[in-house]
Amino acid sequence: MDKGDGADDVPGIAKLPLTEEQIHIEKRRVTTGKVRVQTMVDVSDELVTQDLTAERVAVSRVPVNRYVEVAPQIRTEGELTIIPVLEEVLVVEKKLLLKEEIHIQRTETTELVTETVPVRKQRAVVESEEIDE
Repeated sequence: MDKGDGADDVPGIAKLPLTEEQIHIEKRRVTTGKVRVQTMVDVSDELVTQDLTAERVAVSRVPVNRYVEVAPQIRTEGELTIIPVLEEVLVVEKKLLLKEEIHIQRTETTELVTETVPVRKQRAVVESEEIDE
């Protein structure tokens, strides 16, 4: 049994079919333009100033010629490093003779140096192209 508006039950009434539009939506990709990206390296000379430190050593041999019972250790006195040089000497008995010491004196100098050095910087170039449809 139809639970509609009851038009089937009434004689002489015509039934009209109703229509309804429905919307169907679709999406698609459309190319509207192109973009080109390029990277470029620009080189420019820049002036830099920096302190440079140099260390120099002066080596001198200092005669000692003194007998010792045991070998002296390498020692440091401030900026001076002293390295003992030993020699065995044959006498009635064997003794250590401190033959010499090697003195190494450190000196440090600082000078201000200015130099031009190349510096590279990268940049991007973007170009846009439109496409005719």
